[in-house]
Amino acid sequence: MATTNQCIASLARLSLSTALRPAVTTIPRFLAPSIVQTRWKVTSSSNYAMQVRERQREKLKKKRKQSRFKEYKYATTSRDEQFSLCDAMRYLRAAEVGRPPTSVTYEVSLKIRTYKNGPVVRNRIRLPYPVKNNTKIAVICREGSGAMHDARASGAVAFGEESLFNLIRANPNKLPFNRLICHTDSEAALKKAGLGRILGPKGLMPSLKTNTLTKSVKGLMHEMVGAEVYRERVGAIRMPIGNIQFTPKMLADNVKTLVGSVKNDIALMEDRIRKDLIEVILTSTNGPGFPLNGGFNSTDEKVLPAHLSTAM
Repeated sequence: MATTNQCIASLARLSLSTALRPAVTTIPRFLAPSIVQTRWKVTSSSNYAMQVRERQREKLKKKRKQSRFKEYKYATTSRDEQFSLCDAMRYLRAAEVGRPPTSVTYEVSLKIRTYKNGPVVRNRIRLPYPVKNNTKIAVICREGSGAMHDARASGAVAFGEESLFNLIRANPNKLPFNRLICHTDSEAALKKAGLGRILGPKGLMPSLKTNTLTKSVKGLMHEMVGAEVYRERVGAIRMPIGNIQFTPKMLADNVKTLVGSVKNDIALMEDRIRKDLIEVILTSTNGPGFPLNGGFNSTDEKVLPAHLSTAM
């Protein structure tokens, strides 16, 4: 039988010892109540549905934006006043007073209504009155061939195959020519030379698309001397159309020739895409742009074409 002191000691130990609490255990998902599982599933599916609706809304917004701007935004006629050719020349000559005449040119911009991802208008034209004649042509042709003799006789600055390829590789940034054509017999050698990385960014790589592959070197060189290349960029064709010292008749002939050539190019593309020439704008190197109305004479009877034919 325990003594009184032993009973008191055991009671004291029991009062000082802390009660052990059961450890918290995580319940696996498959053992969780069905209500909790269903609630979790509903919440997840609702979030997913919201994300799907958001994606569909963004796609619809993007599709509407693309369909809205299939054409270039400025492919519309300007609301500014339109001018005759002599009136536009009069104001542009006044804007260029004090500048060297040799450094000032008339420039024309043809606005075209067209789709963004469609084919572009691109061609070469020989104006009745060339703006500048600094064309330097090189010809890729076989050594000692008839094409090489034609190139030399027509005034080519460089000609040949391997010799011309080595010249291009040696001076890629200081080429002595600004036009390059290739005879059809040398097309394989040009492809084998691998000069596309040098000539491509400069727009000098001969190809059928740019009409610089030919069987008649003499004929193509005669066509290229004094000729200008125009290309549609961002719904417009821009190119120099005359010197500031040109007479109104000379400038009018150049503008008519360019507009006629562009209209013919557009007519040839009717089966592939629809394009419309909607406006012709005349400007100068430092002057503003004046939309043309197709007229020639000035609205001021005192201003005659002869007055615009004199030196500034």
